Order: sequence, then structure tokens, then C-alpha cells
Amino acid sequence: MKQIRKDCGSDISDIFQYDLVVVGGGMGGVAAALAACRQGKKVLLVDRMYALGGLATLGLITIYLPLCDGKGRQVSFGLNDELLKLSISLGFEDKYPDTWLQKSAEHGSQRFEAGYNAQVFAILMEQALVKAGCSLLYGTSVVGITKQNTVIDTLTLENCSGRQIVKTAAVVDATGDARICLLAGADTAVYKKGNALAAWYYETIEGKTVRRMLGAADILSQNVSDEVPQKLESKRYSGLDAVEISEMMQNAHNHILSDFLKHGNVSQEHSLATIAAIPQLRMTRRLVGEYEMQDDEMHHYMEDSIGLISDWRKAGPVYELPLRSLYTKKIQNLAAVGRCISVSDNMWDITRVIPCAVASGQAAGTALSLSCDLTALDIVELQKTLKSAGVVVHERDL
Repeated sequence: MKQIRKDCGSDISDIFQYDLVVVGGGMGGVAAALAACRQGKKVLLVDRMYALGGLATLGLITIYLPLCDGKGRQVSFGLNDELLKLSISLGFEDKYPDTWLQKSAEHGSQRFEAGYNAQVFAILMEQALVKAGCSLLYGTSVVGITKQNTVIDTLTLENCSGRQIVKTAAVVDATGDARICLLAGADTAVYKKGNALAAWYYETIEGKTVRRMLGAADILSQNVSDEVPQKLESKRYSGLDAVEISEMMQNAHNHILSDFLKHGNVSQEHSLATIAAIPQLRMTRRLVGEYEMQDDEMHHYMEDSIGLISDWRKAGPVYELPLRSLYTKKIQNLAAVGRCISVSDNMWDITRVIPCAVASGQAAGTALSLSCDLTALDIVELQKTLKSAGVVVHERDL
């Protein structure tokens, strides 16, 4: 990382400059950074943790949910295709999309999804970003923003080195909680229903490492998976209060240990292999953008679509993601991705998963590489660039 030394007083140590700063190293952030790097941009990705993937790795939600419509038709392409294959490139844990990889539509009831190893996938994504030329800064939080009218021009970072200033032409909010949108003064909305306790973990028993799915955001229907997490408690968590989240993590740890001990104490044959390093929250705060997508808009043509996703909970629905759900005119060089995008509460449960995070991330990284003003971006040029990267933009093109 090139440093420009400047006397800024004792609080600020360095000043950096990048074309794009991606805040958050979850799946949406990884996709945004990869896309922008491949467009030749100088990109910095910052994350407060020390590994990539967010909930998909550190949170142990280790199912790459389907890139298909549940009827034998793939709908999500581009980096979604690439990253899913990367996740199982060195082997898989319990789900393997063999029928899809063979391009077979004979098993229409099966979904194109994969169960991967969290730690391996995190390292593989890190290697992919470094290879693409992305700068990574772990253990780092954004604690301040400056704007010139509707344009973010600097971010203040804080980490073990102190505070640094980053000058940037554009920003992607991949925090999962729309923290950059909030800091920048964009309108945001909070998920009022809150999150149920989740305490997924991995246990090694009888020579096998097994994912234990304790709790969930909400109970899944039986037609989604043979694994149906059970509700752990009635309390809901907003995910936006430090004391509350600390209590949530303690409760999760207690449930994990109790469940693990049902199969015996610790031994060489029985170990608590992995617990989540971050809270397993699904929906907290999001951007209120130029368009709020609804869950009844399946199969609707969106003129500014930037990719397709399906409904991970059931077979059939396909959605075109509009670029307008990724930005607000109030801050023209900021894009939200993943579970931060502008959708209704009912749609939020559909768009919070990996395929949507990657689709929105790839679109945001590409869009901000073409123009730092998303309000004036040529959507035709963006769609053309996405198509050249393997993305299918409209359902009619499948």
C-alpha cells in the first residue's frame, strides 16, 4: 500500500488515495472489489475482521444458496458462478451441485447450491483479490466521512496503526448494516422485526466434521432443506446495539456448548471444531435508495437490471435486480450491496443471501469503475460490461 506522509498532527498518521474503497469484506464486498480491480481500478478493501467472507465464512452460514430457480434453470451468473466454483475447488463438505455442473435439468427439484469449508473459502477469496491487485486492510473500521455536496471524498479509518485518511473517488457499503450509508447521511431503514437467535457451529464426531444448525433468522419451510433449524428462544435482536449483540453472542455460546455436550465430553474423537467469529445476524439496517424492490416483482422486467437472483426459499420466482436499489441521489458515488440494498421487509429475506450479495457487489464495483456518479451512469454501458463478464441481465435472455 503506497503511503503519502503528511504532517496531520498526532491523530492522523498517513494519507492514502484510491479509485474505490470497499468497506466490508463479506461476499458483496469481495465481488465489488474483484469487479473493480478487473476494470483496472485501484481498490482498497477494509474489514474490521481478519478474514474475508462475512457471514458466509466467519459466521459459518456455509451454504452457497442456489443460483437456479429450483426448476433446473440457472439464473445467477458472472462472479456468482466463479465464486461458487471457487468455494468447492479444493473439495466440498456436504452439498455438491453435480447435476448443475453437468448442465442437466433432469432433476428439477434439486437446487444448484454447495456446502463449502468456511476457512478454505476465506483464504481462496483472499488469494483471488490479491491476484487481482486489490489492497486489503484488516482490523480496520471507518470512523468518519467527509463530503463535498453529494460526493464522498475522504474516509477516516481506525486500526492498530491509529487513524488514517483515505481519499477516494467512490465507495461501496458492504458492511451488512449500512454503516457507511448512515455515516454519509443517506436515508436508512431498520428491520423492525429483529433477528431470532442463531448458533450454528461445527462439531467433529466419530471421524466426521458436521455442521449443526441451531436456530435461524426464521424457521425455514420443509421444502427448502432436510436440515430445519429449531427456534432457540422467543427474543429478537436488532443487531444494532453493542450490549444487545454481546448478550446474543453469550446466549449463542451457551446453546452451542449445551448441544455439543449432548454427544459427550471433549476427546480426540469429539471436539467443538468451530464456532462463529461474528454474530449470525441476517437483517439489521439498509439503504433507502431510489427504488425499493418488492417481493411480488418476480418475473418483472427492470430496465436498469444488473443481474438475476432467485428465491432461495422456494422454487419458481426469478427477480431482476434494479441498479436503483443500490444507490441514492443524496450521495452519488456510494453504492450499497448485499443485505444493505433498498428493498421492502418481505424482499429483504430474499436478497440477504450470498447470490444477491455477489450479484449486487459485482454490479456496484463495475458501475463505479465506469462512473463515480451513479445518478448519471449510462445503464446500457453498464449492462454491456456486465454481460461481457458473464452476467445475464434480463430473465428473457436465459
